[in-house]
Amino acid sequence: MDDPGNVTLSQGLRDTTRIKFYRSYLTQLKKAVDEGANVVGYFAWSCLDNFEWRLGYTSRFGIVYVDFHNLKRYPKLSAYWFQKLLQRNKQ
Repeated sequence: MDDPGNVTLSQGLRDTTRIKFYRSYLTQLKKAVDEGANVVGYFAWSCLDNFEWRLGYTSRFGIVYVDFHNLKRYPKLSAYWFQKLLQRNKQ
């Protein structure tokens, strides 16, 4: 699930489409597990916005926004959503 790479920091941090994607995907994954699928893990691609071999810097896949000019990193809303999800499931 990627977002356009030519967004401002404030636009990039509000990745609500990515949250909807992950929520929907994980809901379906849980249904599959409940129906007997042998799922042993899940990995969200990718943690950080990075250079993609085919797309360069034109797409952002991460849950952490990377400013490619100074390499500072900023958690996106989806990172906080994942954090909340994981903390909820620990209890």
